[in-house]
Amino acid sequence: MAHAVPARGTSTGTSTGTSTGTGPGARTTTPDVFDERTHKVAKWAVPVGIGLVYGYWAASINRHGGPITGWNLLFGFLTVLAFVVLYAVVRAVAQRLPREGHAVLWGAFAGSALGFLYAQSGVAMFTCVVVSLLLAAAVFAALFYRYYTHEDATGHRIA
Repeated sequence: MAHAVPARGTSTGTSTGTSTGTGPGARTTTPDVFDERTHKVAKWAVPVGIGLVYGYWAASINRHGGPITGWNLLFGFLTVLAFVVLYAVVRAVAQRLPREGHAVLWGAFAGSALGFLYAQSGVAMFTCVVVSLLLAAAVFAALFYRYYTHEDATGHRIA
């Protein structure tokens, strides 16, 4: 028994979103299932949530297995505050930069965040710097590739 092959889109052949053109190179964008309010909440809730995990992690490394003290809690919450503020600044500034600067800025943020956590463990500073630079280089390479393949020659996002 012969079956028809579904067209582009889902397995049923129906389109999942709006098409950006016709022909073999046409892209179909996925529909946005969340409203504007949900995106605004997630824009801040996700970094704060990640910041809380980061602050707890930094505070637990800093106390070296000892008891939780008021100073340790203060350190954790100040770390959360610094992480969220720096994340917001990087997100705001990175959008205005070309793809190279955008990737460098996120790489520097990721490398610095890891370096700060690693330095809390008491290892040699040289080791912290090397590990941070390795992560920053990896993040830069991955993001540069992503931005390079998703932008046209003038730096506008394709999709």
